[in-house]
Amino acid sequence: MTFVITELYTYPIKSTQGISLQTANVEPRGLQHDRRWMIVDENQRFLTQRQHPKMALISSEIEGTHLTLEAPGMPPLLIDLPSRDVPITVQVWKDSCTALAMGEVAEAWCSEYLGLSCQLVYMPEDAIRPVDSRYQVHPTPPGQESSKDPVSFADGFPFLLISEGSLDDLNQRLDIPVPMNRFRPNLVVRGCDPYAEDQWKRIQVGSVIFHVVKPCARCVLTTIDQTTMATSKEPLQTLARYRKVDGKVMFGQNLIADQVGTIQVGDTVEILETR
Repeated sequence: MTFVITELYTYPIKSTQGISLQTANVEPRGLQHDRRWMIVDENQRFLTQRQHPKMALISSEIEGTHLTLEAPGMPPLLIDLPSRDVPITVQVWKDSCTALAMGEVAEAWCSEYLGLSCQLVYMPEDAIRPVDSRYQVHPTPPGQESSKDPVSFADGFPFLLISEGSLDDLNQRLDIPVPMNRFRPNLVVRGCDPYAEDQWKRIQVGSVIFHVVKPCARCVLTTIDQTTMATSKEPLQTLARYRKVDGKVMFGQNLIADQVGTIQVGDTVEILETR
């Protein structure tokens, strides 16, 4: 049986709409541009759809050194990537790392749309935010601050993979099926049995090898319709009946790449090692 990549997504601004790709550059922090921007509150702590569902309707587009934002009722905002400036310290969950503010115009746009004081920030190349040390596949040498397994502003890991078979199985259990965008994956795989990805340990997509390091614990964000902002108890309620481990609902697998490279829709997924 052949397993293939059928969808690729990058999410430039954390907790906002993704961009569907045919070809994607794999970088140490994730797919190119993935979660390199983030909206933070007055305390420089990240904002999320969990508390602000309107973020689901913010879309972004990247062209060269320009980022364009759009949202219902707002004029499009075109801004340049930040130049080298004095960094600020921002917080993602328990992690603190450096970021660059995208400027007053972006701050005003985000604040008006979300109805609270906030600003847009960018993670520069020299920012240091490693994945959880328990799951690093390339441990940082003693005495070195930088990490060979860095992550962007994503919740915890550079890549998220889900199989179509897993979603199909879930949807057979639901009264109203949900689309894949509820789970915000980077890589979608077709051809395997439901939850086959739970048993993978190392895979190859195109020329890039990925380590499958940890199941993804799901939250209430999965209950937010990504086009209407409507909320419900599903699919989390149903998943909790059969996908709960140690009190957490698991769906999809987190990955770390072995090297940079390029992957594309249609690439074969080769299982190199299982658990």
